[in-house]
Amino acid sequence: MMIPGGYEKHFPVMLPEVLQALAPADGKTYVDATFGNGGYSEAILKAADCKVIALDRDPNVLPRAQEFQKKYGSRFEFRTGRFGDFAELVTEAIDGAVFDIGVSSMQLDNAERGFSFAKDAPLDMRMSCTGISAADIVNTMPEKELADLIYKYGEEKKSRQIAARIVKARAIRPIETTKQLADLIYGVMHKTPNAIDPATRTFQALRIAVNNELTELENGLKAATARLSPKGRLVVVTFHSLEDRIVKNFFKENAGANVHVSKYAKEAPKLDESVIFAQTSKVICASEEEIELNPRSRSAKLRWAQKKECNPRKD
Repeated sequence: MMIPGGYEKHFPVMLPEVLQALAPADGKTYVDATFGNGGYSEAILKAADCKVIALDRDPNVLPRAQEFQKKYGSRFEFRTGRFGDFAELVTEAIDGAVFDIGVSSMQLDNAERGFSFAKDAPLDMRMSCTGISAADIVNTMPEKELADLIYKYGEEKKSRQIAARIVKARAIRPIETTKQLADLIYGVMHKTPNAIDPATRTFQALRIAVNNELTELENGLKAATARLSPKGRLVVVTFHSLEDRIVKNFFKENAGANVHVSKYAKEAPKLDESVIFAQTSKVICASEEEIELNPRSRSAKLRWAQKKECNPRKD
């Protein structure tokens, strides 16, 4: 199925689990912090008579957002911007927020965006279509800094060899396409059947750096939590260990001891006044059925947290 702009319609990762964690209710307001193709937004709007505020930095999603505005009227509102700027974009209290971190299917499948090494295209990777591109980084960054970037954000053990090969190649001619870069990486690490493509980690590292994804995530989590009403829920889907670690640590740092509440407990645990979350989930992974239908969900991890009720007043 095609949507405006020529993108194929995709179903969002772990949708049943996201809805169960968010628990949409009538009359409430939710934020879809990573609108993309609108899969989560539409599911939330259909699950309850509620309002959804959608955020996205990518100008290519505007036709889809306009389609939603016509269909759902005042129940849907789109705001252009990065979820790292959540505090400025969302100033009202909300009852829940969902983040689907990383590159979207519509970005991956549009070869011209340069996110995927599976399709030859300009080496871009900019979600907002502005600023420094991946090509700018690989053609100008000093070798040591480039190696450190690939190691830090891609967790690539052969980052030094890859950076050295990039620097040697760019001295002859600029690296301008995804195929050029992937071929350089294959010169260091050969493809093997049924294994992760050797270019995966380097492309991930460049994408994270271009879009400042980890800092955006940290800022977005803090701001969304601040906007949550008492008992509001924050749901986050991540796709690699760096993202998941940030979410896991953020929830842990803002939750009290034993917040994984047992359904057999006679009463809820008492919380320290400094605690923000009354409960947090353990990591939830995609089902085998979903992975079979959508291989991209294989690395997905979902975590959610619920904000505590207001502390009682002490007169």
